[in-house]
Amino acid sequence: MLTWKDIISFSVNGNPTPDKRVEKTETEWKAQLTPEQFRVTRLKGTESPHSGALCTAHDAGKYNCVCCDTPLFDSTIKFSSGTGWPSFTQPIKENAIKYERDTTYGMVRVEVMCNTCDAHLGHIFPDGPEPSGLRYCVNSESMQLEKA
Repeated sequence: MLTWKDIISFSVNGNPTPDKRVEKTETEWKAQLTPEQFRVTRLKGTESPHSGALCTAHDAGKYNCVCCDTPLFDSTIKFSSGTGWPSFTQPIKENAIKYERDTTYGMVRVEVMCNTCDAHLGHIFPDGPEPSGLRYCVNSESMQLEKA
């Protein structure tokens, strides 16, 4: 189980190696994604709170990257954080997520991205439920639910 200490270490010392890499040009991403998906995943945008379709989804399944279909999170570790974005306590695999220090908007945060294609997913915070204490705060636009 990943802890906040692990997350900080990844963001400072480097991320785990992904199982594979997917790289496309901006033109290829624009052709594949909706304008809002492109804005969120490729331009590091954020959807408005409580606006995402996956915020209130409670179906069993896997949450995959909308860009490359890599499994990111399992529905069993999703929880209602009240923040307005889908929230998870752990990734499906340790090497599914990439972590980078983010100092935009005068804050210091840790950005989470798909480790396969570098799609922006959201941010991670150390205020989630036990036992991990982690809250992956993820944009709905960056994921698709593959129902079980």
